[in-house]
Amino acid sequence: MLHSDGHAEHPINGYFQLDGLNYRSSSPNNFDFVISPKLLQMKYNSVDDIVGKVYSMAKDQIGCRFLQKKFTEGAPEDIEKIFDEIKSHIVELMTDPFGNYLVQKLLEVCNEDQRMCILCTVTRKMGELFRISCDMHGTRAVQRVIETVQTAEQYSMIVSSLKPFVVALIKNVNGNHVAQRCLQHFPVEYSEFVIGAAIAHCVELATDRQGCCVLQKCLHHSDGDQKNRLMAEIAANSLALSQDQYGNYVVQFMLDQEVPWVTSNILYQLEGSYADLSMQKCSSNVVEKCVRLAGEEMRIRIIQELMCSPLLPHILQDPFGNYVIQTVLKECKGALRAAVMEAIRPHFTELRSSPFGKKVLSTILRK
Repeated sequence: MLHSDGHAEHPINGYFQLDGLNYRSSSPNNFDFVISPKLLQMKYNSVDDIVGKVYSMAKDQIGCRFLQKKFTEGAPEDIEKIFDEIKSHIVELMTDPFGNYLVQKLLEVCNEDQRMCILCTVTRKMGELFRISCDMHGTRAVQRVIETVQTAEQYSMIVSSLKPFVVALIKNVNGNHVAQRCLQHFPVEYSEFVIGAAIAHCVELATDRQGCCVLQKCLHHSDGDQKNRLMAEIAANSLALSQDQYGNYVVQFMLDQEVPWVTSNILYQLEGSYADLSMQKCSSNVVEKCVRLAGEEMRIRIIQELMCSPLLPHILQDPFGNYVIQTVLKECKGALRAAVMEAIRPHFTELRSSPFGKKVLSTILRK
């Protein structure tokens, strides 16, 4: 530290270990000394200058940035020299807060032999790639692996390593992103292990926070017989899924696809339960979507079921059911609307004294 009088004061109880990249100083003023990338560049002019230090640099923020820059600027022989020092530490670096960025950059510039070396390292031990995928840092590196592999052999290595753990992978807060990358970047024949798991474990995944998102991605990225099987499985379980905090989103997603046979199957599963479903937080949203998207014939049947239900007075004043009735009022017209009004009119007095009933009355007046 340089004082105004030009006097230089050395840090107390501090150290500057440039080679090990531990740059800090502990002083009475808690002054932190940081080495910038420019200063690091001044000390190390070439990759040859960092031989023997690459592994420790890879786990340091400044050192990692320096190495990434060398990947971008360096010749193939420079990449090879850096790779030789970290290849036996790939698994550890993929899960390191800074090292994972270096591995990601390496995957962008490495040759096919180096890529195969990385793949062999992370797939050699059963469950290793799954463990890395579920790590908050490792998941980024694995996603980059998936984005950069190109050959049938490489696809197969990843699939073989992840397939035994695919359900747990899909349900994991970090791992689910790896499963989604497989759907996005792998050819259909190699991504089917994710879709196959979605079909076999439909309810388990649809009722999971991460699983319901991956299930929707499976529907988006699949086609043909596989997609039809998945849609049929979801439709067959739509009554239970509609009442789940996550599963209801999957059912709504299916309805939004507006595939006639799928919509019909869902409506058939829910028939006879619309009154009960209307008074539940999650399933009331599904009922509203059914009213909006059903064909005219099926819409009439849904509305008639609601209007003839002994639960109608409760639905009208329910925190969730009132929204279903509002949707019904907006979607029906002519004779059907007249029938709905006839069913609701006897309850007007009760609705005027109910906070949720007033919302139904307000919708009637606006119409």
